[in-house]
Amino acid sequence: MSADWFRRRFLPGGPLPAPGPPRPRPRPRCSPVPYRRPRFLRGSSSSPSAADASRRPDARPVRSPARGRALPWNAGYAEIINAEKSEFNEDQAACGKLCIRRYEFGVEEDQEWLTLCPEEFLTGHYWALFDGHGGPAAAILAANTLHSCLRRQLEAVVEGMVATQPPMHLSGHCVCPSDPQFVEEKGIRAEDLVIGALESAFQECDEVIGRELEASGQAGGCTALVAMSLQGKLYVANAGDSRAILVRRNEVRPLSSEFTPETERQRIQQLAFVYPELLAGEFTRLEFPRRLKGDDLGQKVLFRDHHMSGWSYKCVEKSDLKYPLIHGQGRQARLLGTLAVSRGLGDHQLRVLDTNIQLKPFLLSVPQVTVLDVDQLEPQEDDLVVMATDGLWDVLSNEQVARLVRSFLPGNQEDPHSQHQGRSSH
Repeated sequence: MSADWFRRRFLPGGPLPAPGPPRPRPRPRCSPVPYRRPRFLRGSSSSPSAADASRRPDARPVRSPARGRALPWNAGYAEIINAEKSEFNEDQAACGKLCIRRYEFGVEEDQEWLTLCPEEFLTGHYWALFDGHGGPAAAILAANTLHSCLRRQLEAVVEGMVATQPPMHLSGHCVCPSDPQFVEEKGIRAEDLVIGALESAFQECDEVIGRELEASGQAGGCTALVAMSLQGKLYVANAGDSRAILVRRNEVRPLSSEFTPETERQRIQQLAFVYPELLAGEFTRLEFPRRLKGDDLGQKVLFRDHHMSGWSYKCVEKSDLKYPLIHGQGRQARLLGTLAVSRGLGDHQLRVLDTNIQLKPFLLSVPQVTVLDVDQLEPQEDDLVVMATDGLWDVLSNEQVARLVRSFLPGNQEDPHSQHQGRSSH
């Protein structure tokens, strides 16, 4: 999928003009892509109405898909109208079906895929949440791009996915008779190819977002949380601080981990240790219980470095008084005093305020992938997966969300619209 295709598809005014003499840089557009809410919210309504909400500062309308617009696997969706901390709601969502085609070896790359019969397809389902920051552009691009990147990455390995054991050579050519043994000793399974496809898709999507935002003179980023059902397994891929949990009758199981400056402290400190120039002499990579003051000079204080999970003491030097690489605790923790997440998509142009220090080298677009074997789980009718951005998890625990869901579902088996209409979140 070329950059020109994305410009024609998403950028107003068609493809960019051919290169020519330098021209004054135009004033940045509000967004490089048309702003809109998720496609499946078309025709939806909210209650109370937006006009009513403007008169009631304590009420924020909730939007959900309209009647007749069912989502895959009877999934539900709800979002709260933007709290006006930004001009646009920066969060996005996507869902749909993935049809993965098998490639016929020997066909030139520029020819079309060949569909010989229905059995040549693997079908999966896909749900995704994107929590934007610095504007809605990155989240909108991710919502319109990541599933295409994922399908392409899966199609590149589908022959290995459907094999009894992933072959050493995808073409079937055997160079070494012991190749199957080497694959078996490495413990490589079909699900490992899917995990690799998810990781590569996130990376590809991040590169697309970087190119498109740079071309339009925009900035911004987003976290990404994806759930994909494929071949009897549920894959949950997370890059950021969103969360997914499995709610069962007597169990609540986390399906993802949050990635923040605190949870990835050692990785971030290690990078600053190997490449100290990334801090431009303005930050200290060491962590202290609080930011040090001039009165701490010469004193022995608690600290830890990249190689430490525990703590030790050091004599405070002048360089230790610089602003910490990671500062704050919990929800207030920030990377380079700027960003509250350590993984996500975009943010290629993000810099520390009033400096030229880039944050992107410290950010990872690669997700952590959790695999849930649905067949072995023996799912029950009331089992479900809850996916939400950090706005929910900042105020409710996994157990509280599970209790709310369990209390809501029994009375909403027939028509959930009759229950959630008229409800609002405060």
